[in-house]
Amino acid sequence: MLPEALLLVTLLNMNVASSSSNIIKTLPGFRGDLPFKLETGYVGVGGMDDVQLFYYFFESEGSPEYDPLVLWLTGGPGCSAFSAIVYENLGPLSFDSAHSIGNKPKLKLNPYSWTKVANIIFLDAPVGTGFSYAKNWEGYTNLNDTISAAQTYQFLRKWLMDHPKFYNNPLYIAGDSYSGIIVPMLVQEISDGNQDEHAPPMNLKGYVLGNPLTDSEKDDNSRVLFAYLKALISEELYQSMKINCKGDYINVDLNNTLCVDDLELYNECIEDINDVQILEPVCTVHSPKPAQSKGYADDRTNKDSVNLLLSFPQLRRPWCRSYAYLLSYIWANDKTVQEALHIQENQGSIKEWERCNKTLQEFYISDVSSSLVYHENLIKQGYRVLVYSGDHDMNVPYVGTMGWIESLNLTVDSHWKPWFVDGQVAGYRVQYTYKKYQLTYATIKGAGHTAPEYKPEECFAMISRWLAYYPL
Repeated sequence: MLPEALLLVTLLNMNVASSSSNIIKTLPGFRGDLPFKLETGYVGVGGMDDVQLFYYFFESEGSPEYDPLVLWLTGGPGCSAFSAIVYENLGPLSFDSAHSIGNKPKLKLNPYSWTKVANIIFLDAPVGTGFSYAKNWEGYTNLNDTISAAQTYQFLRKWLMDHPKFYNNPLYIAGDSYSGIIVPMLVQEISDGNQDEHAPPMNLKGYVLGNPLTDSEKDDNSRVLFAYLKALISEELYQSMKINCKGDYINVDLNNTLCVDDLELYNECIEDINDVQILEPVCTVHSPKPAQSKGYADDRTNKDSVNLLLSFPQLRRPWCRSYAYLLSYIWANDKTVQEALHIQENQGSIKEWERCNKTLQEFYISDVSSSLVYHENLIKQGYRVLVYSGDHDMNVPYVGTMGWIESLNLTVDSHWKPWFVDGQVAGYRVQYTYKKYQLTYATIKGAGHTAPEYKPEECFAMISRWLAYYPL
């Protein structure tokens, strides 16, 4: 055998050994066979494939051979792809809370699943997210944005080699929240790889970002303007803060007593506001105060919270969105569920599935403070880009997102105006161009962080139209 042929056989064998996939016909909590095609599996990445990234792949319920292929990355970092599937209404299943009793969560079909118009890979990334794991502790050390993007690129290359029938489908990279950092980095890696003729060639058409963290300092700084525009603070306080803090509310000189005093008044105004959806109550399931977030919806539920709420089912309490999150902990940690999903049992370092892995967030290194430079570089590639924001999200405010988009100095192709679903205003949108590059920015009226969880019908209409090249 020729040395080149021997090398090819070796590489193919390595690829087979580092990947596993299974077609899932039924799932606990859902009555009957699944009426769509679901595949789950692991793909090994990193040195010696020590990192095993878990994925859920749903074939399009429309025309899988022609519909786009989308790789979805949930934020956090460390929030599970399953959360995007069932809570952000991106997948074909959601929890049937009304009929879920005790420790037996029920699943139902989601009429607004994005899989009706696209083939979607939901990836548990970075390692330590959801069911993804590392064979050795070294796989978790020094984990950062750069490594996460590189490993996700390696995952996608291997996944496509295992699924060659999707080579020609239009490819979009999508994600929300903290993935606003990772997605542009990954798109840059794919773009560079295509230019360097890496195998397999990818039919990359663009990317999608929802409520995206982009520049942590600028996004955080925009919260004051957002609070003023939403009448959470008075005009008097806002004008005073602008003057006394000189428009910088993050890097504050503690000797500037006028600014410090204004910030104290500001914090009093917003301390009881739920920053991920300012119209909903602040929840105290686990801790009375939310942790400082990097760009993800706060999740203050844990195993103790699950046991507490199950022990007192008749306890009168105000409605809280995070109560619904408890169902995912019960369902995903059920052994019959994990067997149905073909979760590998030799994942020694993973103790329990979490919707958002707080331990990972503690040691994860955010080595890229701003992804703006990647957006700037990608303009030259002529991609299609969709960015959307829930306009009631104070975690990553729409005004900050609009600010960095406007800093790209693109040409306004279609001015700011409303878009509609069923005759009602669903939000507002503006479209920018530069040669073949096209960026659509849309707000979703009344939505929080992240938008599809709060307005699934409107967001489904948005993505359906955009993927079909149809105006919002």
